[in-house]
Amino acid sequence: MREETMQHRGTLFFQTERLVFRRFHSADYEDMFRNWAANPNVQLEYGEPVYEDIQQVKELLNTYMENYQKPDYYRWAIIERKSNRNIGQIALCRVYSAIKTAEIEYCIGESFWGNGFAAEALNGLIEFLFRNTEFEKLEAYHRSENVRSGRVLEKSRMHRTETVERFRQENKTPEGEVCYCIECGEYFSNNKNKM
Repeated sequence: MREETMQHRGTLFFQTERLVFRRFHSADYEDMFRNWAANPNVQLEYGEPVYEDIQQVKELLNTYMENYQKPDYYRWAIIERKSNRNIGQIALCRVYSAIKTAEIEYCIGESFWGNGFAAEALNGLIEFLFRNTEFEKLEAYHRSENVRSGRVLEKSRMHRTETVERFRQENKTPEGEVCYCIECGEYFSNNKNKM
């Protein structure tokens, strides 16, 4: 097995035109509960449990905050600049340090759908990670029935691929999952060509 050569930087602040990305704070539980964690339309599409009471959300939030002490933990609260509300999250749900690869997951509260926030968050994170970390490849996937998430990935700088590292490591072939990826060199090469 290859030695881990990657220097991790953890969850660092960054921003895009309409959004701010920061670590979760203890005061975020109300927005989390109101905007997505208790909403089955968001959570079930996202593949996460529905949190039925605020205490469960506080416990989830505490887990997020405790994990920030790990240098390879990457999870951002997505803050809408205009309202200063926490409208969702974006994270690296799988990190493969030995091959400098990570898998991205994201969710946006239902009342904020249709504004392009998820695509802005995803593209913003891709740019931030390739400019500020040692990750060489970023991946994501969606279940084929999750059309909304599919549209976000289609608008991203990623492109379709046969599989992602998650399935490679489990020795599985994606069945009903649509996989995407982008490599760092490809990202900068494509951006250079657009200038």
